[in-house]
Amino acid sequence: MMRWYTANWGEHFLLQTEPIVMQHSVMLDAQTHSAWITSDGVLGGSGDSSARFPYWSSTKTVIAICTLKLCERDQLSLEATPESEPYTLRQLLGHTSGLRDYGQLASYHDAVAADEEPWTRQQLMHAVRREGLLFEPGHGWSYSNIGYLLVRETLERVSGLSLAQLVDELIGDPLGLESLELATTCQQLASVYWKAARNYHPGWVYHGCLTGTAADAARLLHALFHQQILGAAALKQLLVRYPLGGAIPGRPWTECGYALGLMSGTMGRSGRAIGHSGGGPFCVNAVYHFPDRQVPMTVACFTDGTDEGQAELCACSLAGP
Repeated sequence: MMRWYTANWGEHFLLQTEPIVMQHSVMLDAQTHSAWITSDGVLGGSGDSSARFPYWSSTKTVIAICTLKLCERDQLSLEATPESEPYTLRQLLGHTSGLRDYGQLASYHDAVAADEEPWTRQQLMHAVRREGLLFEPGHGWSYSNIGYLLVRETLERVSGLSLAQLVDELIGDPLGLESLELATTCQQLASVYWKAARNYHPGWVYHGCLTGTAADAARLLHALFHQQILGAAALKQLLVRYPLGGAIPGRPWTECGYALGLMSGTMGRSGRAIGHSGGGPFCVNAVYHFPDRQVPMTVACFTDGTDEGQAELCACSLAGP
């Protein structure tokens, strides 16, 4: 059986049932910046430890965590439907809502490349929704950034706080992640490591784009899997996944699935990998927890270019065979 998997940044990969054997090695050059933390708290890293990077779609993991935190507080339910829409928060977080995505719109990429101002919400929703849902909610899977915009808006409405305030209150401040910041202006994004960011408006990432160091990205995911953010019951909900298929050519995945805000599968000899990759027009990242290592570890890799597979291969290389 084969399915289409709509990956970050609107690319399509055909999942194959035959595994692809990958050598988990990647050159860690000057443009690769990484951090890792083992289950017993040993920290390490390479590259510029003070550099800040856009987290891109790894922000989805944080949005999902914030949602489960509000559920723990009985402020929200995963079965809630935003503004009487036909899909639930659970379906939006797991990409089973049937919503289309703006990543497949040529006009979107043309506007970004031309350094235009981000579309208004009305323009965006009109462009995406005019052809209707891809499938009935709960009866398929397709990656949709729009779904996470709707979750963000629900979180802000229920809590009375902005996403930036929620992230600080629920995650950043309790864990001491001092570099973590939601970029909302060009000036904020201009402070990240990659010079190309100076010409990019973070408003094009409609669910929000967190920025921070590689070390804080690794510490955040490490804390999640050590129940320093969510309790056992909420973490169990977060990890329920939708199976998607086998290997992705050019990437280390040999088995794929998606949980709530978490890409979840197997990366060959590195075993299970749970986290998220992210990509924008000038850099990519991979932030993953590897629970099957002799000493489980969490890895965050950031590199330039647009190939998420390179960041994922870096993560596998650091996690070891």
